[in-house]
Amino acid sequence: MAAHDSKRALTTSFEADQEDGRPVPTAAPTLASDGAEDSGSSEAGTWRRTGQVDGASPTHALVIVPVLSNGHTARTPAARLQEAHGLAEAIQLDVVQQEIAKIARPDAGTLFGRGTVQRIADMVEAQGIDLVIVDHPLTPVQQRNLELAASAKVIDRTGLILEIFGERARSHEGQLQVELAALTYQRSRLVRSWTHLERQRGGFGFLGGPGETQIELDRRLIGERITRLKREIADLRRTRALHRSARQRAATPMIALVGYTNAGKSTLFNALSGAQVHAENQLFATLDPTVRQITLPSGRRAALSDTVGFISDLPHGLVAAFRATLEEVQAADIILHVRDVSHPDSEAQREDVERVLGDLDIDASRDPRVIEVLNKTDLLSTTHRAALEMRFANNGSTDHGAAVAVSALAGQGLDDLLRLLDRRLSQGKRLMELDIPASDGRTLAWLYDHGQVLDRRDEEDRVRLRVCLDEADYARFASHLAA
Repeated sequence: MAAHDSKRALTTSFEADQEDGRPVPTAAPTLASDGAEDSGSSEAGTWRRTGQVDGASPTHALVIVPVLSNGHTARTPAARLQEAHGLAEAIQLDVVQQEIAKIARPDAGTLFGRGTVQRIADMVEAQGIDLVIVDHPLTPVQQRNLELAASAKVIDRTGLILEIFGERARSHEGQLQVELAALTYQRSRLVRSWTHLERQRGGFGFLGGPGETQIELDRRLIGERITRLKREIADLRRTRALHRSARQRAATPMIALVGYTNAGKSTLFNALSGAQVHAENQLFATLDPTVRQITLPSGRRAALSDTVGFISDLPHGLVAAFRATLEEVQAADIILHVRDVSHPDSEAQREDVERVLGDLDIDASRDPRVIEVLNKTDLLSTTHRAALEMRFANNGSTDHGAAVAVSALAGQGLDDLLRLLDRRLSQGKRLMELDIPASDGRTLAWLYDHGQVLDRRDEEDRVRLRVCLDEADYARFASHLAA
C-alpha cells in the first residue's frame, strides 16, 4: 500500500476472514512505552502522546470500527466510524486511515480474524502508523496480542475516552474523578508476567519463595491510590451535599443540563446564564461541572448546572467515578435533556442518554422533571424546521414528554424555554405581594426561611416583598395574617 498523503483518511469496508484455531503470527515488539524495556505489553492500558509537543510531527492513527454480525445497535457503521474519528481528532491525532471491519465470529485472542490482523499490521508498516484505535472494548489479552502483531500501540474505545477526559479535566474534582476511572481501568490491564519483573527473593534468597512480583506491587499501589481517591471524592460528595442543602434552605431550585456530547449544552448554558464556559464544536469540549444563577421571567432565581456530556458505550467506570458530580442531576428540580435535533443519529443519542440516566435511577420517559430541549434548529432544513414548529404549535411536546425547540447559538426559542421553566417551577406555588412593617423582623425572617423572595424594596418604615410560597406555607401564612 502506498504511503499516506498528509491527513487524508480513507474509508474501506471489508469482510474479516475467520480463524481456524491456529495462533496469529506475531512480531517482536519494537516500540518503547515510557522507557519500559519491553513495550509490547498493555499492563497499564494507557498511551501517552509524545508527538504533540515542541513542534514534533503529529501522532498518526488508524481507526478500526468492528461490526459484529450478532451485534445490535441503532447506529450505522458509517455513523460509528464518524464518531470514532471525531474522538481521535478531539485529542489532535492525525487519522490517516479508518476502516469498518465486519466480524462474523469474534476471536478470543485478537477479536479480529487472522486476515484482518495481518491487514492491520500491513497498514501500520506501510503508512507509519503509531497508534491503532479499536472502537470496541478489548480484553487485556486481545489488546496485547494486537500490539504484538501490529508492532504499534493499541487502545480501545474506553482507553480513548479516558485519554480525552484526562486531557480535558481542569478542576481538582474532575481530575480526581478521571484518575479514579483510569486507575480502575488500568488495574484490569496488568497482564505482564515476564521473569525480569520479579523482585529478589525474600531474605538472602536462600530460604522461602520469590518475593513480591512487579505485577503484584503495581496492583497493590494502584489499589492504595484508588482507596485514597475514593476517600477524597467522598469528601467532595459531602461538600456538594452541603451546597445543595444551602440552596434548598434558600429555596433556590436546581436546573441540570444533560445530553449527548456536542449537543450544545455549554452553548445553551452560556446563553441562559451569561457565563463564558468553553464551548466548541468538538466531542467532550468541556468536562468540569459548572453552576451559575439565572433569573426567570417572573423574577424567580434558579441555579443552572452544566454536566459532563454522555456518549454511547460510556465506560461504566466513568459513570461510577463521576457519580458525585451526577448526583446534582439526581437532586435537580428540573432536568433539561439537550438534544442535537439536526444530527442524523439524534434518536439513538437520546436512547444513550436515557440509558445513563437509568443508571442514575431516573426514568426519562416517566420522570416529570425531564424536559427535552431540541437544540440546533438553525441547522435544520426549511422543511424540517417548519414541521417541527407545527408540531410544537399543536401540543408543545414530543412522544417523550414536555419539549421545546431552540437554537442556543442563534438565541431562537430561549424565551419559550425560560417561560416553560418558570411555569414548571411555579407549579404548586403561590406568588404573594406583601407590605410588611420594617419593625416586624419575625415575619420577614419566616418568609425568607420558608419562601423564595423574588423582589424586595425597602422604604422608610415598610418593606415591600414579592414572595413565592408552596401551598402549605401559603396556608400557614394566610392563617397568620388572619389572626
